[in-house]
Amino acid sequence: MENSMNKVMLSGFAGADTELKTVAGNKKLAKVNFAVNESFRNGGGQEVKKTSWFTLTFWNEMAELASEKIKKGTNFSIEGRLNNGTYEAKDGTKRYVTNIIVNEIELKN
Repeated sequence: MENSMNKVMLSGFAGADTELKTVAGNKKLAKVNFAVNESFRNGGGQEVKKTSWFTLTFWNEMAELASEKIKKGTNFSIEGRLNNGTYEAKDGTKRYVTNIIVNEIELKN
């Protein structure tokens, strides 16, 4: 599968202020919850509004920029890639997560 692609483009709003921390010595890591609103008509012709939530992850310079510019309610678009992972919860169960690693940010007015 030489021609594989992992690319995501989304436009929406920050659900909270960006959280910035330093990990693995001096790497910067920022995360923010991101809401994408959409509407469509169901089988009965009624308009349905739906909000999907995503976790965005930013590294290093992009993390610092996100921390400065992205606050709760900020409208912006991103381009990035999906990243799947697992972790063990406090109750011992295995949890699966999908984050979006952001490569580009475009802030809206």
